[in-house]
Amino acid sequence: MELGLVGLGRMGGNMRERIRRAGHTVVGYDRNPDVADVHSLQALVDALPAPRVVWVMVPAGAATQSTVDELAELLEPGDVLVDGGNSRWTDDEKHAAELGAKGIGFVDCGVSGGVWGLENGYALMYGGDAGHVARVQPVFDALKPEGEYGAVHAGKVGAGHFAKMVHNGIEYAMMQAFAEGWELLEAADSVTDVREVFRSWQEGTVIRSWLLDLAVRALDDDEHLDKLRGYAEDSGEGRWTVEAAIDHAVPLPAITASLFSRFASRQDDSPQMKMIAALRNQFGGHAVKEEK
Repeated sequence: MELGLVGLGRMGGNMRERIRRAGHTVVGYDRNPDVADVHSLQALVDALPAPRVVWVMVPAGAATQSTVDELAELLEPGDVLVDGGNSRWTDDEKHAAELGAKGIGFVDCGVSGGVWGLENGYALMYGGDAGHVARVQPVFDALKPEGEYGAVHAGKVGAGHFAKMVHNGIEYAMMQAFAEGWELLEAADSVTDVREVFRSWQEGTVIRSWLLDLAVRALDDDEHLDKLRGYAEDSGEGRWTVEAAIDHAVPLPAITASLFSRFASRQDDSPQMKMIAALRNQFGGHAVKEEK
C-alpha cells in the first residue's frame, strides 16, 4: 500500500524504513527538509492516490493538534488519519469527531519500541472503527514484531492510546523497582559487585526482562552511574495514568509512587524532607543537618 507519514524523527524515520523494507511505499514529510520526501503537507496529500492513509508521528499536544487541523482541510472523505504519537486518549475522541464530520476516518495507535523498533519491530496498540483499522492493517503488519503477538486492536477510538498510557505507567513502576534495588545494593558494604549481581539476574529469575537487560547495558557503560545526575523527567503518560486511576477509582500505589519519585528527583533539597527531619527531631530528638 501507499502511506503518508508525517514526522520523521527518531521514531518516525525508523518506522518509514521498516515499512519500506516490507515492500510498501512511504511518502514522508518533516519540517527538516534533509529527511523529508516532500516539503509540505499539501505535497504529501497530492502524492498519494485516494483513498489515502496518512500517519501522524509528531509530539502530543499542540503539534499534533495543528497537524490534524491542517490535514482535516487537505484530506477527502474516505481517507483515514492515524495518530501514532503519545496523545491523550481524550484528544483522540475529539479528533475522531472533528474528522468524522468531514467523512475522514480516524485511528489512534500507541507505539512502543523506541530506537530498537527498526530491527525488532514495534508493539502496537490501536483503537478505532474496524473498517478504518482494516485500511491500515498492512502497515500495522509491517511495523509489528515477528510472530503472533505484538499488536492489538484494543477497542474503540482512544483505546490504543489508553492502553499505551497504562503500558507506560507500568514501565514507570518497573523502572522504579530496579532503581531502588540497585541503590540498596550499592549501599550495602557486603555486596562488592552490584553490576554482576544485576547480570546474574538475566537468566533463571522471575524478574528477567528487557528492562533488566538495559540496566545491565547501562552499568556496563558506567558501572556506578557516576556520570549521571539523579534527575528524571516524566513523559506525561505517567501523570495521565494516575489521573485515569482517580477517575475510575482504581488504586495504583506503585505507579503513583514511581511518578512522585520522579518529581522528587528534581529537587536538590526536598522541602518535604525538611519537614520530616524537623518532625523527627521534635518527637524523637533525632539529629538534623543544618543548612550551611
